[in-house]
Amino acid sequence: MNILHVGATGLVGRLVLARLLEAPQVAQLVAPTRRPLGIAHPRLLNPVLDFDALPADADWWAVDAVVCTLGTTIADAGSRAAFRRVDHDYPLAVARLARRHGARAYALNSAMGANPRSSIFYNRVKGELEDALAALDYPSLVLVRPGLIDGERERPRAGEGYALAVSRVLRPLLPRKWRPSRAERIADALVDAALHPPPGCSVVEADRLA
Repeated sequence: MNILHVGATGLVGRLVLARLLEAPQVAQLVAPTRRPLGIAHPRLLNPVLDFDALPADADWWAVDAVVCTLGTTIADAGSRAAFRRVDHDYPLAVARLARRHGARAYALNSAMGANPRSSIFYNRVKGELEDALAALDYPSLVLVRPGLIDGERERPRAGEGYALAVSRVLRPLLPRKWRPSRAERIADALVDAALHPPPGCSVVEADRLA
């Protein structure tokens, strides 16, 4: 299989990248980034590009499946508009181009509570993306919806460390869907969706990722 992975530098993205490079089914892994990954691997292709100007005719769009772990926060992005561009526009643009070149499966790292009618901006953007992806008619679309992601980030996010510390202590008392979602389990779900794509649209909820 040829796999396209966008978002390879984040917490979940790095885990997905490592798993896909280890998978014997993967003949080539295309991982476009804004800056070089700095990884040498015979099956890794790392185009360096501007996500605001994606090369629509690049031959590496011709893949079997796409895994998307692109994401940021409003604080890191600097504004709601910038957040929407990263968490909605870029994943959708990638999905459209890959589908146009023949991709048949798309796995998205979304979020618990994703809903296009949500009053919460973050959840609304995630839900709007899910709906837009569903309209592209991928034979296989898997939406992975983690809650608070439990893992060690290279750059900790403001407020997340405290929330994780509290939720880890309370983990045994919390319903499974409210427990932190382990980054490794999120990565496993995304990789499984790419390598063994189920037909139709399916959702992996947070209770399966705790």
